[in-house]
Amino acid sequence: MTDAAPVRATAAARPDAADPDGANPDPAKPDIRGAEFFDRVRRRLSLDVPAALRDLAAPAVRGDLDLDPETWKKAGVVAAKPAAVLVPVVDREIPTVILTKRTADLPSHPGQIAFPGGKIDAKDETPVGAALREAEEEIGLAPVLVEPLGYLDLYLTFSGFRILPTVARIAPDFALALNRSEVAEAFEVPLEFLMTPQNHRRKSRDWNGIIRHYYEIPYQDRYIWGVTAGILRNLYERIYRE
Repeated sequence: MTDAAPVRATAAARPDAADPDGANPDPAKPDIRGAEFFDRVRRRLSLDVPAALRDLAAPAVRGDLDLDPETWKKAGVVAAKPAAVLVPVVDREIPTVILTKRTADLPSHPGQIAFPGGKIDAKDETPVGAALREAEEEIGLAPVLVEPLGYLDLYLTFSGFRILPTVARIAPDFALALNRSEVAEAFEVPLEFLMTPQNHRRKSRDWNGIIRHYYEIPYQDRYIWGVTAGILRNLYERIYRE
């Protein structure tokens, strides 16, 4: 790993009203404070591994097509490969989430915004262990600075993965060393921005003749969409939706 460099997020303006082109009209905006957020996560999530991570017959309702479940049948897609990602929330006075931008020459999802993570290997004892390993390999995030808090819902993808996201508290004195073969950039986004439902826009596009519905959460000049935006939406629903 090379190029150790702390990452910081700049502030972003929040829209005052729902976007007319599909933003969620829910007017509620969570009051995001570090201690309160982490307390909520500990109360509402757990580190119990869902059976559906490996049991394809077990129910799993989140994913690329959870806004239109019937489309799975039309697409003929089977998500069968277990994977794990880290949702790293930095414990600052104003909490932030670390995201990465994939390099442009990767064979899958080049240049897209993502969480650190990847396939669960046989050597990984738990999904948390896989998420920590991948985060250290991709961005040099030391496991000693990470406190895993709980799993979000299993997320199924069109590319065949069954992703289990781990929400974790990150000590604010971290430094990163990016694996430049996979990660072009790491940056922070204010958690409040990501948890404001007016910023969650529902969109659709054609995929091989099938209309896919998905979320996008544009932030400054960065386009957060698809799996990453879907996981962030699930974080909002699990932690803040009553």
